[in-house]
Amino acid sequence: MSSKGLNQFLSTNIEDLKNKGLYNVINPLQGPNGATIQIAGRSLLNLSSNNYLGLATDSRLIEASVKAVQTFGAGAGAVRTINGTMELHIELEEKLAAFKHTEAVIVYQSGFNCNMAAISAVMDKKDAILSDELNHASIIDGCRLSGAKTIRFNHSDMDDLREKAKAAKESGLYNKIMVITDGVFSMDGDIAKLPEIVEIAEEYDLITYVDDAHGSGVLGKGAGTVKHFGLSDRIDFQIGTLSKAIGVVGGYVAGSNQLIEWLKLRSRPFLFSTALPPASIAACIASVDILMKDEELIQQLWANGDFLKSELSRLGFNVGHSETPITPCIIGDEVTTQQFSQRLYEEGVYAKAIVFPTVPKGTGRIRNMPTAAHTREMLEQVVSIYEKVGKEMSLI
Repeated sequence: MSSKGLNQFLSTNIEDLKNKGLYNVINPLQGPNGATIQIAGRSLLNLSSNNYLGLATDSRLIEASVKAVQTFGAGAGAVRTINGTMELHIELEEKLAAFKHTEAVIVYQSGFNCNMAAISAVMDKKDAILSDELNHASIIDGCRLSGAKTIRFNHSDMDDLREKAKAAKESGLYNKIMVITDGVFSMDGDIAKLPEIVEIAEEYDLITYVDDAHGSGVLGKGAGTVKHFGLSDRIDFQIGTLSKAIGVVGGYVAGSNQLIEWLKLRSRPFLFSTALPPASIAACIASVDILMKDEELIQQLWANGDFLKSELSRLGFNVGHSETPITPCIIGDEVTTQQFSQRLYEEGVYAKAIVFPTVPKGTGRIRNMPTAAHTREMLEQVVSIYEKVGKEMSLI
C-alpha cells in the first residue's frame, strides 16, 4: 500500500498543474512521426516534431535499420567498454567526426546523456561554469551533477558574460572555467553569438562548450552552428543529437582525440549504460551519409520555415525573434495557450503548447516545427487554421 504522504503530494500537485494550465496530455501516435500523424483515428498536420529533415521516416534509414538487425541482432548486449561496441559504432563515430570537422566523436544513448556525461567528466567542485540563463535542462542538470560553481549570465548578453568571466578568472578561486551555451535556443529559435563567446573565452582562458542539438543538420550546411561561424577549430566541446535532424535516437560529443579518449574512460553513461542498438546506429550512418552528400532537404526546411514565419507574422501573431526554422507563436497566458493548442487540434493541426517550466511563466507559446517533409499546401492549410482560431479567440 502506497504512502498517504506520497498520495497527498501527488494528487495535490497534479491538480494544481491542471488548474494553472501546466498539465501536459500525452497523445500516442498510431503510425510514423511524419508531416502528418494519426492520433485517435484522426489525421493531423504535425508541427510538433523535431524531425527537421523528415528523415525519421526515410526509406533509406528504414532499410539500413532492417539490414543491421538481421546482421547484428536487436540489441548491443553490453556497455561499450565490455563488448557492446560494434563495428557500426566505430563507423558512425568516424563519420560524425568528419561531418563535424573534429578529430574524434563519442556517441551516447541520448543528447541529454551527453550533457550529463561530458560536463561532469571534466568539471568538478574546484571549477566554475558560466552558463547562459536559457540553456537546456540537460545542461543545467549536467552542471549540478559536476559540483562546479554555476554562474548564470543573461541570455546572449556578451557584456554580462565578459564581466562574469573576468570576475571568475581574477578571483583565483577556480582551477578551470567553462562557458556553456546552446547553439540554437529551441524555444525562441535564436542563434548563440559564438564569435563573441569565443573571443571572450580566449581572452580569459575559458573552456568552450556548445550544445548544438537544434543546429546540427540545420545550420552550416548541416554541420551545425559552430561550422556556420567557421569556428570548428576553436570550440572544445560540440554536442549533437541524433534524434532531431538526423531522425533516429542518441547523441554525441565531438572534439579532440584526447577529450574523446578521456570521456571514454570517465563519462558514466558511456561506462554504465548499454550501447545503442545496431538498428539505430545503422540508421544514423545512413542519415549522416545523406546530409554529407546533399543539401536539398536543408534548403527545403529553411524555405518552409521562412514561409510559415512570415505568414503567421502577417496575420498578427507574435513569432518572436527566431533566426531558424523554429517558429514560436507566443501567446503568454498558460491557460489561453493550452486552449489555443486544443482548438488547433480540433481543426486538424497538431501543435503542442509549451509552458512553464519549459519556458518562463507568462511566456506560453505554440512552438511550430515546420520540416522539409511539409508541402506548401500543408503549410497554407496550417496558416488558414491559425487565422480562424486566432480570430475566434481574439488573439489577432
